[in-house]
Amino acid sequence: MSRPPVILIKGADDILRSARRSAVIAEQVGDADATLVVDEPTLDEDERLRPLVDAAQTSPFFTDHRVVVGRSIERFKAKDDLAGLLDYLADPLPTTVLVLDWGGTGRVPKALSDAITAAGGETISTDPGRDVGSFVDEAVAKAGLSLARDAQRHLVDWLGDDPGKLPGVLAVLASTYGEGARLGIADVEPFLGDAGGVPPWDLTDAIDRGDIAAAITTLTRMLRSGRHPMQVMATLHTHFQRIMRLDGAGVRGEKEAATVLGMKGSTFPAKKALAQSRRLGSDGVRESIRLLARTDLELRGTIDWPVELSMEVLVARLARVAKAVR
Repeated sequence: MSRPPVILIKGADDILRSARRSAVIAEQVGDADATLVVDEPTLDEDERLRPLVDAAQTSPFFTDHRVVVGRSIERFKAKDDLAGLLDYLADPLPTTVLVLDWGGTGRVPKALSDAITAAGGETISTDPGRDVGSFVDEAVAKAGLSLARDAQRHLVDWLGDDPGKLPGVLAVLASTYGEGARLGIADVEPFLGDAGGVPPWDLTDAIDRGDIAAAITTLTRMLRSGRHPMQVMATLHTHFQRIMRLDGAGVRGEKEAATVLGMKGSTFPAKKALAQSRRLGSDGVRESIRLLARTDLELRGTIDWPVELSMEVLVARLARVAKAVR
């Protein structure tokens, strides 16, 4: 298959961006062993994008290509930060697919956009834009489903101003009805509730406290009440990506944290994310993101475990990381 040298995925919603990033990585890995192909170097404020560029310039070993992932690179948008990456894109390694994740509402620097285009790469936006209906139609088609007009309108209304709910509900619909199903409003409506009434913050709060038993109990309640594992993963990704974005950001309070995270209205979620980011420290944040990334791959078949077991192990390990720093 023909592989682009670089793919940039941009968007303000962490869940939508995470879902598209996972799909892109899986597509670029193909039938190869993801544990050998995928490399996700740690990016911090000291070395900035250097580890990403070094990884991209590394030839594959035991495989014919590598997929190198750089998350949240919007942190390094200054000209000096991008210099090494721009130099690489001028002559990219043909055996590397570089997947760049650009979050938030800020624009991608023109120099980077131009370099991606010149290299023959792709830019994917996960923002719905004004035409939410077309956005939903595209996502439904990618999930292998089709919706009757009344079901599509109902789903658009349900999403409101929170399009990040879409990947989870589509995963549930696809797993329930199967690929190729055409769904009406009666098929869709039962899956648009709160799946058992278990608030997602019950799980993240238990993890943040380091309460392993409570975290696993809450996870079990969520899964048994009908919430799809990918919905739970989306919740965890959003939670820890917020924490990661605040790590080293130098914010002094919840209002500044809310600004960094692009939150409007209540600043309470930003306050919780900031407190947990400070408790975990950079090492704890890095380990939590690593655990999430590994489980992402496990859920896509890199290990022959039941999905529920992978989720339980992930939640227990995330809580254990939090417990170690309290």
